[in-house]
Amino acid sequence: IKTIRLGKETGGVLMEKSEINVGLLGWGTVGTGVSRILVNQKHRIYQNTGLNLNLLRIAKRTLPAYRSGIDLAENCLTTDVNAIVDNPDIEIVVELIGGTTDSQELISRAMQNGKSIVTANKALIAECGADLCQLAQKQEVSLKFEASTAGGIPIIKTLRESFAGNKVESIYGIVNGTCNYILTEMQKNGRDFSEALEMAQDKGYAEEDPTLDIEGTDAAQKLTILTALAHHISVPLNQVHTEGITKITQNDIQYAQELGYAIKLLAITKLRETQIDVRVHPTLIPNNSMLANVSDAFNAVCVIGDAVGPTLFYGQGAGEMPTASAVVADIIDAARSITGNSHLSIPPAWVSKPRSDFSIGSIDDIETRYY
Repeated sequence: IKTIRLGKETGGVLMEKSEINVGLLGWGTVGTGVSRILVNQKHRIYQNTGLNLNLLRIAKRTLPAYRSGIDLAENCLTTDVNAIVDNPDIEIVVELIGGTTDSQELISRAMQNGKSIVTANKALIAECGADLCQLAQKQEVSLKFEASTAGGIPIIKTLRESFAGNKVESIYGIVNGTCNYILTEMQKNGRDFSEALEMAQDKGYAEEDPTLDIEGTDAAQKLTILTALAHHISVPLNQVHTEGITKITQNDIQYAQELGYAIKLLAITKLRETQIDVRVHPTLIPNNSMLANVSDAFNAVCVIGDAVGPTLFYGQGAGEMPTASAVVADIIDAARSITGNSHLSIPPAWVSKPRSDFSIGSIDDIETRYY
């Protein structure tokens, strides 16, 4: 049994509790992935972190509902969001319903009830992040939003922690997988925009109404979040210069290729002497650049710090499991904050009993191609 510090409503009293209870608001694509990890990888999470996470309740608009390969506890599913937001047994609320109005109200009420929050809602954080952060600070709870930007790439945590000793000079990158997939198809396979968009929709990379993606709004929302973390300034979405990819033609693609460039939709924030550039637009990238070779629905973000220099982060920017992985990482971070036990962040390999189910492989057992 671990001693943990619960939210403000307990008056800061240390309480004995054997597990951290989690509630999900929403059980769509990402919510399914999160529940899959929390349920099926519960023992692995405990091995890696020392945290016993229990998925107590899931709120879904309509029931019954079933997901293959996820064995939920009896009475886990509910249509009542209040069963999570107002539940005194739940310490962490995960908001995955999307939108801004209902989600903001639910998150605010959950924080007022002393619960830590994890969300993947980029629109909400871009629009209401400042207000929610202030409320979280007032209530002394966590607000985590790693999955709001660049899917499975841990760019939020990196900016908040790894770059804390740096002056971030610029951030630029590919943060919308839909646009990157479309541009990849146009460049590699000679497709026109409408055909490439239809393929993206068929593969699930683009929504039925793809406007937010192809007009650059999705990337702009993510950029405001990155800018706030990197430069400590809240930028309204309407102040981000935003151009999408709807006007890109095969002529543009071919001219760029002849000149040795690829066209990518970049989100850019850059410090100048007395101002900050915040912009999203198609950009010519030299073919020998790593960004030019980021294909399909993958994302890549370059961060330049005055101490560390240029760094590049690459990975899947969307999808059920990459995004769910980021959400679960935030849940673990929030749980660590709740427990207040710093030893839970120590790598178990060096403090736990050695594993007996693995041995170190010999180079003689490796088979590879050679010449």
